Amino acid sequence: MPGEKKAATTRLLLSPFLLLFLISLPGCSGWSPARPSYPPGYPLGFVERGSASWYGPGFHGNRTANGEVYDMHKLTAAHRTLPLGSVAVVRSLTTGRQVTVRINDRGPFARGRILDLSLAGAQAVGMVGRGTDDIELRVIRYEGRAGDMGVLRVQVGSFAEPANAEALVQRLRNAYPGSRVVAVDLPDGRRYRVYAGQFQTEGQAEQAAAHLKRALDTDALIVRDDSRSPATGNP
Repeated sequence: MPGEKKAATTRLLLSPFLLLFLISLPGCSGWSPARPSYPPGYPLGFVERGSASWYGPGFHGNRTANGEVYDMHKLTAAHRTLPLGSVAVVRSLTTGRQVTVRINDRGPFARGRILDLSLAGAQAVGMVGRGTDDIELRVIRYEGRAGDMGVLRVQVGSFAEPANAEALVQRLRNAYPGSRVVAVDLPDGRRYRVYAGQFQTEGQAEQAAAHLKRALDTDALIVRDDSRSPATGNP
């Protein structure tokens, strides 16, 4: 019949396209998705427990450490040492609720805290009203570029006057080569942070931090220095 002949012709015309489609399927071509590229020593599976806080209105619209504009309504967070682009599951040890966030900023720069969540992240785990919470974070993947992991440094001071920061860094440079001053813009004005030394491992940085804390009688915080990014994190 004419209709049957036309249908058969259509099937023949479509068959090369169907063949190309089948070849393009993962199971037919041997294709597999590209695996993410991790920097050497990247802490995939890293787990940390401690106190978290959140930051919002005073920083909304500022530049984060990776150069993005901070949006407190997005699921992001600040961590002092995890490579920017790390993705972590954060679980509240109080409420049991959890959220997945991307690390795009540096902080918190307060003793005893390990993470600063965005407002959206804090809302997701139910900690906004309390301001802080005990949490567990687990790194599950990395969305940055291999080679973007900066060196570790020890922050030993934060000053309103650049001259004071320069005076301290000059004292440090002989014992800790690579010490530097980093200017950061905060809601209450510009601050000049003094970073001591440059270290490749957490152990080296922790040893230096303990020595500097005793020598200078100050809080010493280990921070990853993302030298290609503007230093505009939170206090």
